Amino acid sequence: MPLLLTDAQQRLLRRAKLTPLLLLLAVACMFVLASWCLGQPFAQSRHWQLALRCLRAMTEAGMVGALADWFAVAALFKHIPIPWISRHTAIIPRNKDRIGENLAVFVRERFLDGESLVQLVRTHQPADKLAQWLKAPANAELLGHQVARLAAAALATVQDAQVERFIKLALRTLLGQIDLSQSLSKVLTVLTHNGRHQVLLAQALDKLVELLHEAETRTLIAQTIAHWLKTEHPLKEKMLPTGWLSDKGSAMIASSLEHLLDAIADNPSHVLRAKFDETMQEWVERLAEDPAWHAKGEEVRRYLQHDPAVGQYVQELWQSLRASLQADLANEHSAMARNVRGMGLWLGKSLAADQALRSSLNTRMELWVKELAPEISQFFGTHIADTVKRWDARELGELIEWNIGRDLQYIRINGTLVGGLIGFALFWLGWLVNHLGGGSV
Repeated sequence: MPLLLTDAQQRLLRRAKLTPLLLLLAVACMFVLASWCLGQPFAQSRHWQLALRCLRAMTEAGMVGALADWFAVAALFKHIPIPWISRHTAIIPRNKDRIGENLAVFVRERFLDGESLVQLVRTHQPADKLAQWLKAPANAELLGHQVARLAAAALATVQDAQVERFIKLALRTLLGQIDLSQSLSKVLTVLTHNGRHQVLLAQALDKLVELLHEAETRTLIAQTIAHWLKTEHPLKEKMLPTGWLSDKGSAMIASSLEHLLDAIADNPSHVLRAKFDETMQEWVERLAEDPAWHAKGEEVRRYLQHDPAVGQYVQELWQSLRASLQADLANEHSAMARNVRGMGLWLGKSLAADQALRSSLNTRMELWVKELAPEISQFFGTHIADTVKRWDARELGELIEWNIGRDLQYIRINGTLVGGLIGFALFWLGWLVNHLGGGSV
């Protein structure tokens, strides 16, 4: 990242350096003037000699102080070609890497250590702040809008043909690593644990009974019977009352199925339930151990992985889904944004109403940051050190000079003024010693 100063910043820095330089020039001129006046006839009186020598001592000391402090400030940023001294100049540019490493250590140990991060979480109580933030409808609206924007940006990225090829390759690679028969066996084992599959069967039977009660279902059964009579027994269909038979047959079939399904649902020991148990266990075992089923699973996996028709179908399905999502996200009344907004409001109100949940989340976050603190601090410390190493040394010196160098110019001004005051004090101290000792000025 370039660190070069803008023209405006450079002008301000030059202006800050100009003030102590002008003060130094003014002091030098006063020194020259005082030295010149000492040899002039009009300045031979005792009072003129005393005043001019005092002024010369002050300006001389001021110049020494100004030059010393100029060297101290300039040596931080610039290389000064003075023998035996130059290697101790340009301190910041020459020690750029060490500064970066020390800064990384300082940040890692003082800001990103476990105790500091835990204290930060404890002070700000993020779960409480999140609850208060999400409770505001405007914030929930903003959350939904931002999520929709991110989703739209992600979809726009995935549109690229290379990304689509990468997704296909990733899916094929993932399928290539799956043992389909073993995976299905494990899924069925989980589904059948503690009779879970019987609960699912009961729910499915309830749905089927509800379906048989619907008029549309009975109409479909009647139409199927009528069609069967027409196609399979056309002569009988002409002789028999087809409509009546279809209606009666539909009612009879629906009633029979309903009684059967109710019997299965109400009897945990029903023979069909036992058969269902046996079938599921057989599938679990054969999927896990039967070579024939394993071979069939491999065949299905290879088909899903390599068949062009399947790939084309998945691609078309994805493109259709993406187009639908993009159309929704482009709408200012996006369903996704609306759902996220509603979810955010619900989460905010739920958190705000449950103090125990907020406390638990805050405690969990404290534990989480404490566990992750070493990795977080190492990551950011390394990032800081590496970033500083990549910077150009000269540009870094200019940047630091811009940020603190303007204040350092006051050191040069103070050096000039303090040097002058010291020169003034020493002059009068020397005069006082000479005067008391009986010497001359």
